[in-house]
Amino acid sequence: MIIEDDKFLRELIVRKLNKEDFEVSEAVDGEEGIKKIIEEKPDLILLDLILPGIDGFEVLARMKKESSLSSIPVIILSNLGQKDDVEKGLKMGAIDYLIKAHFTPGEIIEKIKVALK
Repeated sequence: MIIEDDKFLRELIVRKLNKEDFEVSEAVDGEEGIKKIIEEKPDLILLDLILPGIDGFEVLARMKKESSLSSIPVIILSNLGQKDDVEKGLKMGAIDYLIKAHFTPGEIIEKIKVALK
């Protein structure tokens, strides 16, 4: 599942994942993301932090509180590149933190494959 409000980036990653035979669900904000996580229990979540309404940190916090969701791996994909943000995301339980500007969609897909192995 990808939770990302940037339509261009979201569609680009979804297309790449579909080409790799991944089944992808998408959400454009934190509220929709949480709803879909509860309904679908995805194998992995690619999570943006700056989202309309509920931000990515709050989505992660709510997931970690819920025992049925807390074991789902989360990879943060964000423009927030400050050390504090990265540390906060990882402390909250994300398995990886990718800064958008530093990774190509292909590299993001590789990270997802490694995480799902």
